[in-house]
Amino acid sequence: MPLPRNDPAQYDELADTWWQPAGGFAMLHWLAASRAEHVPPADHPDAVLVDLACGGGLMAPHVQRLGYRHVGVDIGAAGLATAREHGVSAVRGSVLEVPLADGCADVVVCGEVLEHVADDVGVLGECARLLRPGGVLVIDAIADSRLAGPVAVGIGERIPGGPPPGIHDPALFVDRRRLLAAADRLGLELRLVGLRPSLRGLLAWKRGRAQVVEMKPLRWSGILFAGYGRKRSTGGGPASHVPSMR
Repeated sequence: MPLPRNDPAQYDELADTWWQPAGGFAMLHWLAASRAEHVPPADHPDAVLVDLACGGGLMAPHVQRLGYRHVGVDIGAAGLATAREHGVSAVRGSVLEVPLADGCADVVVCGEVLEHVADDVGVLGECARLLRPGGVLVIDAIADSRLAGPVAVGIGERIPGGPPPGIHDPALFVDRRRLLAAADRLGLELRLVGLRPSLRGLLAWKRGRAQVVEMKPLRWSGILFAGYGRKRSTGGGPASHVPSMR
């Protein structure tokens, strides 16, 4: 029988396809490359990047190139086993109760996570807890908007490169205003931008001429969006306003 939407067991069923550039997780390869563009090179030899819901560890080659120790957290044993094979220090645990110390991370990556949990603000709180002051946060998720369901699910699950059918539940898509307000309370300076695959890149990928499709930024963040920010230094206090959102 088909699994319910957003059932984590779907990732176990697709575990053999994590590292297939044209497999069910193709777009996650594209997003991993996009996230890496917003992570600065490590500035000291013990720098740590925590990768929440790391799955099969698709960030691994990017993290290694940037010079971080790559710590991946996920609830799925099959994905963690694959991540470990690619050099990730794998930790099994929930993104809502990450079994790592406060301030342990120079960078936290939280990609394609927030739209899979009922408490996205709780996950953002864990990101803030894990980051050292001045640490970098990179997120991406699907927005709660009128178009997101029809585009990300109705169309996205039916086209090559899109997410596997049933992987998303539109009821969990992310309220961006609430997310930005929570970030401000948590001491995170965060800005959101929209993302879309390059049309030229998609054509090359579909023809087998490219393994990764470049993700292009958009001013409108109403479907797929990314967030880039830092944790304020200790004692900085909340900002006087919430960052703007389109």
